[in-house]
Amino acid sequence: MLAKRIIPTVLCRGRQLVKGRAFDAWRTVGMATQAVKIHQARGVDELILLDIAATPENRGPDLDMVRELTANCFMPLTVGGGVRILGDVRELLEAGADKVAVRTYWQNIEPMARAVGCQAIVGCIDVTTLDDNPAPASEATIAAAVTRARAMANLGAGEILITRCEREATLCGYDIGLVSAVAAAVDIPVIAHGGCGTYEHMREAIEAGASAVAAGAIFQFTECTPKAAAEYLADHGVEVRR
Repeated sequence: MLAKRIIPTVLCRGRQLVKGRAFDAWRTVGMATQAVKIHQARGVDELILLDIAATPENRGPDLDMVRELTANCFMPLTVGGGVRILGDVRELLEAGADKVAVRTYWQNIEPMARAVGCQAIVGCIDVTTLDDNPAPASEATIAAAVTRARAMANLGAGEILITRCEREATLCGYDIGLVSAVAAAVDIPVIAHGGCGTYEHMREAIEAGASAVAAGAIFQFTECTPKAAAEYLADHGVEVRR
């Protein structure tokens, strides 16, 4: 059995580290580069960096920032935001990213995966009810996410990052029904994201079928650490990297 992964997530607007409920990136809480360096010092096994403003602002990935980060970064790094075509993927990998996250232009996953390998492509699904309500997703919403996850897997994505947007930064827990349905629908790893506030939330998502748990606010605004999370999960029978 493969070890489950704990993946800190860094959300940014350009080089600014941001945190806002439901991916509303209105609040700057530091610099993205500094946050990555802190996680590097903590010895985390993997990191996700998402520029959530790149596509809305009609710009591509900040390649210079990625080069700066990976020059002294020795953990696997997934980078997303502004990824449209195969050229963006190639440039990010050449800049030092290990994986590239694709969301808005997910229909282009097939040529991307064929060119660089499925293992380098993460399909991102943002699940939202558009009403700022963190209640569990409806059956219809879950069904739509399952359909998208299957499509991404069929196109060649190597992993799925499933985010329940209304829960982002709320610390109220992952949408377990959503995670369970998506994980059961595809035969590639699923990363749960959005809402993690305790180590127990991580255990619940893993028991629901997630291969990895991604979290941001819990590591930025509480005393929790990835190392302590790994220890908690191991103590509760979950095989993790330590």
